[in-house]
Amino acid sequence: MVQSLKEQPQPAEQTAETSPPEPTGLRKWGSLLVLSLALAIIIIDTTLLNVSLETLIRELHTNLQSLQWVISAYSLTLAALTVTGGRMGDLFGRKRMFMLGAFLFAVGSFIASISQSVPVLLLGESIIEGIGAALMMPATAALLVAKYRGHDRAIAFGIWGASAAAASAVGPVLGGYLTTHYSWRWGFRINVFVVALLLLGSLVIRDEPAAGRRKVDGLGVFLSGLGLFSLVFGIIEASSYGWIHALKPFSVGGTELPLGGLSIAPFAILFGLLVLTAFAFWEQHVESAGGTPIVSLRLFKNANFVAGAAVIGIMMLSQNGLIFSLPVFLQSVRNLDAFHTGMMLLPLSAMLLLTAPTAAALTKKIDHKRLVQIGLVLNFVALLAMRQAMGIDIPLVWLIPGLALYGVGMGLVQSQINNLTLSAVAVQEAGEASGVSNTFRQVGLALGSAIIGSILLTTIVGDLQGAVKTSPRIPEAAKAQVDDTIRQHASSLAFGSGGVFDSLPPATRDEMSAARRVATTDGNRKALLWGAGFVLLCLAVSNKLPLRARESGRDSKE
Repeated sequence: MVQSLKEQPQPAEQTAETSPPEPTGLRKWGSLLVLSLALAIIIIDTTLLNVSLETLIRELHTNLQSLQWVISAYSLTLAALTVTGGRMGDLFGRKRMFMLGAFLFAVGSFIASISQSVPVLLLGESIIEGIGAALMMPATAALLVAKYRGHDRAIAFGIWGASAAAASAVGPVLGGYLTTHYSWRWGFRINVFVVALLLLGSLVIRDEPAAGRRKVDGLGVFLSGLGLFSLVFGIIEASSYGWIHALKPFSVGGTELPLGGLSIAPFAILFGLLVLTAFAFWEQHVESAGGTPIVSLRLFKNANFVAGAAVIGIMMLSQNGLIFSLPVFLQSVRNLDAFHTGMMLLPLSAMLLLTAPTAAALTKKIDHKRLVQIGLVLNFVALLAMRQAMGIDIPLVWLIPGLALYGVGMGLVQSQINNLTLSAVAVQEAGEASGVSNTFRQVGLALGSAIIGSILLTTIVGDLQGAVKTSPRIPEAAKAQVDDTIRQHASSLAFGSGGVFDSLPPATRDEMSAARRVATTDGNRKALLWGAGFVLLCLAVSNKLPLRARESGRDSKE
């Protein structure tokens, strides 16, 4: 009888005591804090140097074109290697790749902080840091997918997305403050301390077992990197060399290439597309032969994932329209310094930080897809409102409602778009999928700055050429020379006259300076209109998104 009693099942209270308790507090959300901080420093470094150009030119004895390459090469490295970084996380372990990437990021930051020349700065900030970021970035999203489920995942991606977008606004503020009060080098020195915290905090991160295959597709890495580099190079350099007809000759090692009067941009873009096509065929061959491709083409058969990645990429086109054009207006037309320009973006980042994490609570009543679409509609209205408010002499507070509304819209979009995108694939493919979606993000950023920059500069040049033709103060014999000077100094005109008008008589110089302010404002209004157009395109693509994110990702057999 005693034995029989011992064999009876235990009460439910006792059984519950034996099961591991649900982690709470730091044990539950510590991984999110670490991964969000990692993503933030990666994105901050894409804008950190933009407000320090004048100081860098003076201290490193260089010119603007060299520094443009330093800044562009960081984004190029990310765009070219993010897919590879995501795949390596799948193969060797995401936590391991995250820690390796953080270490390389710190090494690159340290080299950049002590650099005394542009080549050393390029090596540290653009190459080594870029490689480290390419390993870290896809691992952050993939580790979140593996760690959180259901409503917790919605909250996690809301905070993660808020960190990404807010970092874009924090970068100019931080860079301007450090450059003004300390040194631009502190922007990189701080990274070293932050990475130390990341490596210490990575102790709380748990990872899924690695896939087990340790062979990396070397040719795939080369083709994807070369193709994306060529594509992004063509897009970025189009503003310097022209989209079709050459604005200036293209030289390699001092030898001018005979391109028949055409710009290098279309050749680079076409070459990049051909290489990426070859990359797709090669990956298909590797997969059919039983190997491990860098990118499984099965991902692109997943309509939900492709739609999510496309929304991310197109959204960056629009976001760059604002982040790129508004500082030009504030600095060039309203004469704000770098620090106060960044402060003007605070309504955007503040509302984004408030909206993105709290939007997760709305997912209980509103579908994830609908939240994204509501956010896109708010972005569209905000861009049109800012365009309407923008003027040469308007009070700057008139821009705040549009900025705040844009922050709310971005918060709603960022809170769920990554969740919708990555939950559409199996957890085992999360690293690879994250790499692809982040590559869409980086290419979108490059496309946005190139397209918006081209629109802005073309408008400024066109308006000033019209002002020269109709000016009664400029002698007819001098108009052709002034017109040619305007075209040659287009990039200088965006942020000031650049000395273009110094040789003119004072009255004429004042007239052209006033015309430049009008032209720059007109160019920024057109840039915001194009940004609104990109939002409409994004809204159309979002119709292909699923209504709700999957609770735990797709089954690996699907």
